[in-house]
Amino acid sequence: MKLKFLSSVIIIFAVVLMTGCGNSRSDKNTLTYWSSNNSYEIKFADYITKKWNSNDSVKISFQPVPEGQSSEEVILAAVVGETTPDIYSNMWQGDVEVYADAGILVPLDTLDGFMEFIYDRCDSLVVEEITSADGHIYQIPWKINPIMLIYNESIIENLQLDTVPGTYSQFTDAAEKFKKDIDGDGYIDRWFGYAEVQVTWWQRFFDFYPLYLAATGGGKLIENNQAAFNNEHAIAVFRFLRNLYANKYFAMERLSARQDVFLSGTIATRFTGPWEISHSEKYKPEGFNYNFNHIPVPDDHVGPIYTYADPKNIVIFNTCKHPETAWKFLKEMINEKNDLKLLEISNQLPRRKEIDVNPLFSEYFKANPKMKKFAAQAKYVKGTDASPVLKEVFDLISQQYESCVVYRMKSPEQAIQDAADAVNLLFLE
Repeated sequence: MKLKFLSSVIIIFAVVLMTGCGNSRSDKNTLTYWSSNNSYEIKFADYITKKWNSNDSVKISFQPVPEGQSSEEVILAAVVGETTPDIYSNMWQGDVEVYADAGILVPLDTLDGFMEFIYDRCDSLVVEEITSADGHIYQIPWKINPIMLIYNESIIENLQLDTVPGTYSQFTDAAEKFKKDIDGDGYIDRWFGYAEVQVTWWQRFFDFYPLYLAATGGGKLIENNQAAFNNEHAIAVFRFLRNLYANKYFAMERLSARQDVFLSGTIATRFTGPWEISHSEKYKPEGFNYNFNHIPVPDDHVGPIYTYADPKNIVIFNTCKHPETAWKFLKEMINEKNDLKLLEISNQLPRRKEIDVNPLFSEYFKANPKMKKFAAQAKYVKGTDASPVLKEVFDLISQQYESCVVYRMKSPEQAIQDAADAVNLLFLE
């Protein structure tokens, strides 16, 4: 199948059914805006739309994205049913190229003042990252949740380590020491760390992908319609993770059905995002202390340590009757003061350059010191490459992850080669 025809029959149907009709939810003086259904983001969206509607003649009708198995499926259904909102602020970056290829998003760089705005907000690497293959920009970077290593401070201190484990060897040495310290005393139910063993493609955002970005300095998975990950770094990541499972440093069983395994002390570390802070502060036992560190890197790593940004971006669908007005609203919605409001309400980082040193945000980070670690990490984050088949790419990598890392049926070299070969087949005529 040719790449331009995408890889999903459902998407093809969406393209066929898509017309230039306006959104049935809107009238000439109303724009519809869908946010995520996260309660904190709903609160922010309600605040910003009420503020806008008190001053502007074109009103914003706000609602959370309708309930469904996933927001991605709901948006796809809206495309097929021609009921897309004008503005959507919970777009996974990896989906943008699919919709850009289908011609159903407004190219934002054609709107007055957009490029000046985006370069004021983001550095050139971020602008490059969000630029689609056709040279246009269809998304506004809005918020991120960088993936880092959370660790139990008491356990790390009790291991008497020189430093928080930050390299592969430091991490495995600490895991071995942890194992020996509790060996014979219930080790079967305690592990140094945990990552989901599910083959589901998006689970790799919390193990393989941030580790790959850390090892490569923000390297690409896809470049020039070819797999770019068949390299020593991806192999080393598979080997590192495989070793963690093989030596029982990580649990092979699924722990997600239990009570919080980190706060209960069942595991000492986890790859996670800043959402863990509000959860931990609410539910942690008395005297429980935790902190965050960067994602582990190869022992010989030099330079900045990147991680996955877990970004959610904003798009305008081309059913919008007033794209310039939608853009005017969005400029207001994500200005500096409202980025601070988002941070205060949701504890989600705006994707704004130098946020950790911007005086406007200093009081927030003074009151929330753990969030400042994520703000400092935000200088070195990556979303996803511009490709309409990213879900298939992650799915193919995930299949080899299961075969090699979890069940050790293949060598890391063979698994990465097989994943790359399968990915390259996606791009054949």
